[in-house]
Amino acid sequence: MTKDLQFPIAKLNPTNLKKFGTTRVDNYFWLNDRENPEVIAYLNQENDYYNTMTAHTKDFQHSLFEEMKARIKEDDSSVPYFYNGYFYITRFETGKGYPIYARKKGSLTAAEEILFDCNKMAEGHAYFKLGGLSVSENNKFISFAMDTVGRRIYTVQIKDLETDQILPDKIENVTGSSLWANDNSTIFYTKQDTVTLRSDKVFKHKLNTDVVDDILVFDETDDTFDVSIGKEKSRKYIVIASGSTLTNEFRIVNADTPDAEFKIFQKRIRGLEYSISHFEDHFYILTNKDKATNFKLMKTPENATEKKHWKEVIMHREDVLLEEIEIFKNFLVLEERSNGLNRIRIQSWDGSTDYYLPFDSETYSAYSTTNLDFDTDVLRYSYQSLATPASIIDFNMKTKVKTVLKEQQVLGGKFDKENYVEERVWATAEDGVKVSISMIYRKGLKKDSSNPLLMYAYGSYGVTMDAYFSSTRLSLLDRGFVYAIAHVRGGEDLGRDWYEDGKLLKKKNTFSDYITCSKYVINQQYTSPEHLYAEGGSAGGLLMGVVANWAPELYNGMIAQVPFVDVMTTMLDDTIPLTTGEYDEWGNPNKKEYFEYMLSYSPYDNVKKQDYPNMYVSTGLHDSQVQYWEPAKWVARLRQNKTTEKLLFLDTNMDAGHGGASGRFEALKELAKEFSFLLDLEKIKI
Repeated sequence: MTKDLQFPIAKLNPTNLKKFGTTRVDNYFWLNDRENPEVIAYLNQENDYYNTMTAHTKDFQHSLFEEMKARIKEDDSSVPYFYNGYFYITRFETGKGYPIYARKKGSLTAAEEILFDCNKMAEGHAYFKLGGLSVSENNKFISFAMDTVGRRIYTVQIKDLETDQILPDKIENVTGSSLWANDNSTIFYTKQDTVTLRSDKVFKHKLNTDVVDDILVFDETDDTFDVSIGKEKSRKYIVIASGSTLTNEFRIVNADTPDAEFKIFQKRIRGLEYSISHFEDHFYILTNKDKATNFKLMKTPENATEKKHWKEVIMHREDVLLEEIEIFKNFLVLEERSNGLNRIRIQSWDGSTDYYLPFDSETYSAYSTTNLDFDTDVLRYSYQSLATPASIIDFNMKTKVKTVLKEQQVLGGKFDKENYVEERVWATAEDGVKVSISMIYRKGLKKDSSNPLLMYAYGSYGVTMDAYFSSTRLSLLDRGFVYAIAHVRGGEDLGRDWYEDGKLLKKKNTFSDYITCSKYVINQQYTSPEHLYAEGGSAGGLLMGVVANWAPELYNGMIAQVPFVDVMTTMLDDTIPLTTGEYDEWGNPNKKEYFEYMLSYSPYDNVKKQDYPNMYVSTGLHDSQVQYWEPAKWVARLRQNKTTEKLLFLDTNMDAGHGGASGRFEALKELAKEFSFLLDLEKIKI
């Protein structure tokens, strides 16, 4: 390793940022301008430094990439699902990095009709993403969206499936989401603010008309709300959803009369969360109404949708979070969470049946998948665990017969789930709360503090990090690593209160929980500070930044992907994408109480002179969610303050955004960089 190579030094150009009598001096504020050639030059210098310093691992990276790729079935396809007379399939071909979307009319033995070959569409683009596919009710047209930058700004177009021609209708600079009304000529789509990228408007487009004549259907003027458009499973209603962290509001119109006015389902009331599902002549409402913290299920006639008409179907339970529902003609399926684990509950409408699907693993993930038909007794769901590859399963709710349609294949002949141990353990936080950790490692591992351990966490927005299978993770496990997921507060792992206790003025619980989990695996001798590694991305990258400031001595290395680390500057700038919608998550820093609390943990603002762990930080120049300058500024300040020669890398993908590289296997190259960083620190060469 070339340790004497001089790392890049970003120039100091102090900017004073004042608020509530506090002056923050930001020496690297100038990095916020991606149009500035000096900024691009600095990012390229950091990339050159990273590439030079890791040149000795390039062959290893390549072998890791090939190793991970070899486990993946290249000529693979999804389980077909049936919708409106057609079976729809997504498949991959050997040697190609993008999916092919296809359908078959009426039968799986029918001739295949290719809708889109993304391999051809991606030619000439460093980044390519196809999304927003929506087929008209008469099966003649399909709308689709393309992003060739990675900033999640799409162009929507329409394909005539009978002639295989792209129509002249071209809707640019939109979110990519679109759907058809039942007249086969009206498309609804959402558009975002050009500066903040907040989805704020719904438009209506008529087939074969000029886009400039499109009609604005709804404009969400509250900048803390986002807008989306959807269609009910019954296909009777088109729904406009407005949502913030704490509040929902829906508007509905009959899909047969798309020119009618949308009707408010239940007007927004701050703190009232609800979602709707239409079935027969009622709507079913999943809601926190009347202090139902863990949510309950209610119903109301479709012609009387205000909350005063809602009647309880499933009562609120203090120890069970009701996450989702799936409605069938004869059955109601409830997706619940209890003691940190998924449960799928099946009830018949006539009350004769009420049972849970049995799951045997100590830690797992199970959820319903594509269930587009009311008139069936078959529930399609997915199941996986840290050691069990993902399966797609059809379950007959009447006969209780389970049919495994597909289990993820792990090629190479070396994988056997019996070679691995799964565990769920509990660490005790500073305030006495028990925090669960899901772990996997090879059988025969000795708890003697010598094992490398990678601990991942997220801990924001109520997002639950369930135990999931990863074939790429085997490249660490088979080299002696323990892999762990810390289920810290800020997610909904243990119910809604688990989320509430990890946000706003309780956000620090997320960070202290992670440190608690780290100390637990050290004290239980799974690993030691010389072999413990931390990982998190986006809001999980914020977690990494805080932990690096608070307890750097616990970790040998840290991976921070697209980290949200410049909390104060971002949250005080309402022109930055997503900022205003985040106030209910982090707090509004224009209020002194929140400003002071957020400033007390903001990673960038709290970098100090100390011994930081080895760190690999990644970002994308076109990231629309966490702007590239956050990790860039953070790394620059870390370089200025860290007191040892430990590694610090900033790796910027100059062609991609928040999700990283496009293409099925390109993401593996990014993963190979992360794995080689860890393995090199452990001096593991093979």
